[in-house]
Amino acid sequence: MGFLEDIRRRARDRFSRIVFPEGEDAATLGAVAQIQDEGLLHPVLLGDPSAVRDGLVVARGDPDSAEVLDPRRMEGTGRYVDALVERRRAKGMTVDQARRYVRDPVIRGALMVGSQEVDGSVAGAVHGVDEVLRAARWCVGMAEGIRILSSAFYMVVPPFRGPEAEVLTFTDVAVVPDPTGVQLGQIAAAAAAARRKVVGDSPTVAFLSYSTKGSSDGPSVRKVREAMELFRDMAPGVPADGELQVDAALSDEVARRKARHSMVGGKANVLVFPDLDAGNIAYQLVERLRGGEAVGPIVQGLRKPCNAVPLGASSPEIVNVACVTALMAE
Repeated sequence: MGFLEDIRRRARDRFSRIVFPEGEDAATLGAVAQIQDEGLLHPVLLGDPSAVRDGLVVARGDPDSAEVLDPRRMEGTGRYVDALVERRRAKGMTVDQARRYVRDPVIRGALMVGSQEVDGSVAGAVHGVDEVLRAARWCVGMAEGIRILSSAFYMVVPPFRGPEAEVLTFTDVAVVPDPTGVQLGQIAAAAAAARRKVVGDSPTVAFLSYSTKGSSDGPSVRKVREAMELFRDMAPGVPADGELQVDAALSDEVARRKARHSMVGGKANVLVFPDLDAGNIAYQLVERLRGGEAVGPIVQGLRKPCNAVPLGASSPEIVNVACVTALMAE
């Protein structure tokens, strides 16, 4: 069974409640129709009820079984207003401001996640990643020990070190342009924790660089070393090493030459890139030249999952991220 089939099977078994704040978006409605057809999870859609249900008919979904909420209606939203004021009081949030914000579907969806009314949220096809991340910071908050949001792609790649296709975690690929060493260590910790839930295997972490175990030096190499030391303190039971060049991280043969004492060399499945340039370029190269399939971006570091699909995402992309969100909601 491939990765995409596996996350669907596991999501179906869990049958989480996932909110879709962009309930009037055609691609989102197409995704929800597929989710309904396959019984993958319980979708909650935000939007004008008539528009959402009419859109589901067009998408060949089931409007009668859909749970639809109108975020513009203020009846019964006092608890959301109170929660938002409480979370943002230190930043000067007033009751009047909160009343306006809770009408925003992305904010409302994140508040539903924060209050545990739903297990997770999927948005971004219309509003964009920045709005989704802002809502998540405000309404959900960070996981214990993590102070920075980051992202990952799960790259499904053809066989390259065995007979089976593999899933590699690439992080960070979409959020933090130039992380410090401390931030990079936290990004790696969030990626390792998420991989256990999403892929269901044990993370093996490689901190990537242009240097392998002291072969070169420079500011970015020293940053990677700092991140590695922090990660060891945060996740002492997770196999990890750095700094490593990517060939030493993925190839046993190369690792025997460059990093023969590394417990990670040739075995890494979580690749931590030193900055956003490297991570973003790498995932697109693998996708275009190697025939890899990218699932994500997946937001890491939150207390509960609020994931952001790319602006203009397709229905299949939204389905994939929704299934991942369900698995992250343990």
